[in-house]
Amino acid sequence: MKFATLRPAPDQPPLVALIDAAGQHYWPLNELVPEFQGDMQQLLRDWASLAARIVPKGEGRPLDAARLEPPIHPHRNMFCVGKNYFEHAAEFSHSGYDSSTTADDVIPKFPIIFTKAYNTLIAHGDDIPRHAEVTRQLDYEAEFAVIIGKGGHSIKRANAYDHVWGYTIANDVTARDLQQQHKQWHLGKSLDGLCPMGPWIVTADEVDRDDATIKCWVNGELRQDARLDQLIFDVPTLIETLSAGIELKPGDVILTGTPVGVGIGFNPPKFLQAGDIVRIEVEGMGALENRVGD
Repeated sequence: MKFATLRPAPDQPPLVALIDAAGQHYWPLNELVPEFQGDMQQLLRDWASLAARIVPKGEGRPLDAARLEPPIHPHRNMFCVGKNYFEHAAEFSHSGYDSSTTADDVIPKFPIIFTKAYNTLIAHGDDIPRHAEVTRQLDYEAEFAVIIGKGGHSIKRANAYDHVWGYTIANDVTARDLQQQHKQWHLGKSLDGLCPMGPWIVTADEVDRDDATIKCWVNGELRQDARLDQLIFDVPTLIETLSAGIELKPGDVILTGTPVGVGIGFNPPKFLQAGDIVRIEVEGMGALENRVGD
């Protein structure tokens, strides 16, 4: 199933909605299950008791008449993974922007974990803030994102997928000059609005995570094209690594890394400019598209 957070009309509050397979129609969840009046976080908490009762009725409402919101608002920073595709690790290490690498560890031996602040979240269709006053090197990063459904501590690889509720698409937009100047990644990745996410969350049972592709276009030019099975550290490894010393909680979001083809990988670099359109697709999950603001 697919679930979105949306506003049926500008003057109405956001609600959780079931989305049809084609991404054309929706059903407010509070109409399918009247006692449910919560947000996406509440849906995660109540999933075991609600799942079997969520059945579409009638044709649904046209999705293009509603306004999409970020599908989930996590209660803390999102977990992110750096250099988690082989070719991107080499691309980034050779770009001159990577202060975390020596000649001996171009390919990470352990997952590189950092966080991206939740103030960065914007929805499918929203403008990505240009932030021209603080950066001249805005870059895109197509990412497959994991939504934790069941929390836990010291989760083992063999049980990791039991803790995954669903997946979504994210764009880990990055101010490369800030990333380079400050010798760390958080600031350059956490400016307001630098994490488009959506358009919805797809439950884990509907995603072929071992065979799906992830692609990114900028103004119609294909820049990134990879398979999710090319991750250096797969989803179970990331969950095991994080939960070893941090209790994962329902609603936590893990961005799993970006493949080769980001702007700094070109010579000269292809940074985002005002008016650029970034479109990211994960096979079987739909597309996330945003324009860079003026």
